[in-house]
Amino acid sequence: MAYHLFEVYGIELEYMLVQRSNLKVNPIVDKLLTKKNGSLTSDVENGKIEWSNELVSHVVEMKTNGPTDDIDNLAALFAENVQEMNQLLEEFDTCLLPTAAHPIMDPHTETRLWQHHYSKIYALYNKIFDCKGHGWSNVQSMHINLPFFDDAEFEKLHAAVRLLLPIIPGLSASSPVLDGEFTGYKDARMHYYKTNQKEIPHMTGKVIPEQVFNKADYYKTIFEPITEAIKPFDTDNILDHHFLNSRGAISRFDRNAIEIRVIDIQENPSADIAIAAFIIESLKLLVSEELVSLEDQKSWHEDDLFKIFDEVIKNAENTLITDKKYLAIFDLQKDCDVRAIWKRLYELVGGKLSEDQQNHIEFLIQNGSLSTRILKALRSDFSHGNIKKVYSRLAECLQENRMFRP
Repeated sequence: MAYHLFEVYGIELEYMLVQRSNLKVNPIVDKLLTKKNGSLTSDVENGKIEWSNELVSHVVEMKTNGPTDDIDNLAALFAENVQEMNQLLEEFDTCLLPTAAHPIMDPHTETRLWQHHYSKIYALYNKIFDCKGHGWSNVQSMHINLPFFDDAEFEKLHAAVRLLLPIIPGLSASSPVLDGEFTGYKDARMHYYKTNQKEIPHMTGKVIPEQVFNKADYYKTIFEPITEAIKPFDTDNILDHHFLNSRGAISRFDRNAIEIRVIDIQENPSADIAIAAFIIESLKLLVSEELVSLEDQKSWHEDDLFKIFDEVIKNAENTLITDKKYLAIFDLQKDCDVRAIWKRLYELVGGKLSEDQQNHIEFLIQNGSLSTRILKALRSDFSHGNIKKVYSRLAECLQENRMFRP
């Protein structure tokens, strides 16, 4: 069934499994799914939420079971599923850990690929890209899926999404620490994401998708070069171009949706859903052309948007934006930080969010991204003991569905 713009949504959240006692990643998603289902399967339907495996055995995904038009109740639904998973994991001395990257995991020694259904696809990915690295086996994100009905709707949505992508990490960054130290990036997940498929650069491109605004051009500009580039590696022809496309927003013409992938997972589902709702309302505003015409939105080259994005993954909400043309989209005249852009968007669309979502976005605007708060809590002490202490508190925030305060 094809839906129109903003008629329904699909949200996916990823979490890692860690041992409670020492926070080491624990690759037992198969045990979790078996315990829930009675036998091993890669997908378990749990009412309105579905659980499934990922590329690596220590990451589990929960997602809306099909498209939903009710975003306001998703926070509570996901929170219930988090608690149920944690309850099932208790006997294995394991719990879910939020944030987009494990701060002390060694991906080269601790990565175990999923060995069950679809393992052939994962094994091929591993052969091509060597998935034992931070950008592959140490990443957790939220994906937002937004529908479009036809080329005309795709054009509007794709133009708006491209324009918003560069500043999203200013709201959602949650991966400042890898290998037990500050990486220099508040969104280290996206820093690795940029280059983790360097063997076949066509797959990620510039993270910001190219200026393509209909299906035919998308195939010609994005899918066909990917298909050509992968041929020498995929001799059995088992990889699908929809999955190989790794831009920060990918167009799924198999289900007429654009999937946004630059959003780090937060400390609890309420924060994730608040960010999702805020992004959706901001996109509606852009699509309405109240701020800037569709033609102006389409005129942005991915290189110029990538320049902004590349700065934002370093400093998140504190990134100074000096591109006058970009600031003008939001009626901002002077150089300002990304926080000020989100504040401006919140003034324009905040009233459309639920009270709970408003509280969460106001908290983020006031207190900064989760990365900023994690760094504050660590107080420049990157000893493993201190990191474990702070991240154990994050695991509690996830279980109790509350915000992390340094």
